[in-house]
Amino acid sequence: MSAMDPTNTIDPAEVAKFEAMAAEWWDKTGKFKPLHMMNPTRLEYIINQIMAHFRRDKAAKKPLKGLRLLDIGCGGGLLSEPMAALGADVVGADAAAGNIPVAQIHAKQSGLKIDYRHTMAEALVKDGEQFDVILNMEVIEHVSDPQAMLNACYALLKPGGLMLCSTINRNPKSYLVAIIGAERVMRWLPVGTHEWDKFITPDELCKMIGNTGLQNTDQSGFVFNPVTWSWSISDRDLSVNYVTASVKPAKA
Repeated sequence: MSAMDPTNTIDPAEVAKFEAMAAEWWDKTGKFKPLHMMNPTRLEYIINQIMAHFRRDKAAKKPLKGLRLLDIGCGGGLLSEPMAALGADVVGADAAAGNIPVAQIHAKQSGLKIDYRHTMAEALVKDGEQFDVILNMEVIEHVSDPQAMLNACYALLKPGGLMLCSTINRNPKSYLVAIIGAERVMRWLPVGTHEWDKFITPDELCKMIGNTGLQNTDQSGFVFNPVTWSWSISDRDLSVNYVTASVKPAKA
């Protein structure tokens, strides 16, 4: 199948980039340092959205128990593991085969049971899989057909299910911060990790999500402060990294 086949949104060049970095997923000072720095903020948003949508008690020992969750583009498991620790039944899927054994080994070391698979959303649709929650974080800018991927996510969600999708805005600031700053100045990521023309504006993402039949319920920004060297969630600043929450309407 070609890269633009609607049943296959994998971009081989993008997969190769992350295959090359697979063994470094859990090195907090390595090539995924920016993701480790952002991860507590991502988790705060994810957990708050899931708790509110499914009316779960944060104080519970396993507040996500009974929820089936798909972490699409799971990488080494930076989000899959915390979700499993909170009680969710987690499937971690990644198109880069090299990421899966890294994730499996780390999950075993952490004493967590996670179903990691070398697969993609479209294949899970064909298998008839269904999930309460889909995490689609920092993935959509790396696929060949974002709309097709979002369509697959819609099909994978149970009625009333929740999808959280984060990506990078496309504007001059994001080019300076995500490409010039992160890749060329700070050298946090290998040069070429991101392609600016694949970035997606909030309006574009909102429209694509709406095209699937999902209903947008929130848009927020992940904002990096170079003075405090920390990340925070903003309901106004979506200029670089941002995240959306959307819901599949429940059946009547």
